[in-house]
Amino acid sequence: MFFGVTMEKILVIAVIAALIVGPERLPRYAESLAHWTTRARDYLRTARSRVKEEMGDDFSDVDWRTLDPRQYDPRRIIREALLDDAPVPTVRAAAAGAAIASTASEPLRPAVFRPGETPPFDSEST
Repeated sequence: MFFGVTMEKILVIAVIAALIVGPERLPRYAESLAHWTTRARDYLRTARSRVKEEMGDDFSDVDWRTLDPRQYDPRRIIREALLDDAPVPTVRAAAAGAAIASTASEPLRPAVFRPGETPPFDSEST
């Protein structure tokens, strides 16, 4: 079951609780337990319906198992990324690279200043 609690342990706890509570108060406690169980079930049902209502039609399309953080193993992710093939250049990327190469008449060179010469300064840029 949950948290290592089996059905036998729940049965033992119920018998001990019945002995402690006593036969005269047991029906009242059982009724209040049933009442709280019903209220919790109704609360969960309304919460689920509100989430579906807020999420819209896409709620049923979500695969919740893919969002489970326990499935993410960093070693596996890195291994898969390293084993993937290198991206293949597309026609659009090749055309963009050719356009850039054809428009550049000469490569950009850094500005060289002589000693004592001050570089231009824009006071509005800072």
